[in-house]
Amino acid sequence: MITAIVHIKAEVDRIPEVAQTIAELDRVSEVYSITGDYDLVAMVRVSAYEEIAEVIPGRINKVPGVLATETHLAFRTYSKHDLDSAFSIGFAEAD
Repeated sequence: MITAIVHIKAEVDRIPEVAQTIAELDRVSEVYSITGDYDLVAMVRVSAYEEIAEVIPGRINKVPGVLATETHLAFRTYSKHDLDSAFSIGFAEAD
């Protein structure tokens, strides 16, 4: 799995609408409104590098209200959430 972190500049008066539209796109797992030089950050998860071009310039950049994007690729993922999911497969928690 390849994770792309996409920083997004959006038209200020359309940030909520842009965020919701991007969140509904296939391969986008989360969208956050953020502070700083960008307005939003989207987490994109794909199985092949070729899919990045389909999702980011092909879909995200075409959402009305998106002004610019900057994409970063993750080399490794370190997440408590991922570890919790891996250890809970098929087992119910004890009461």
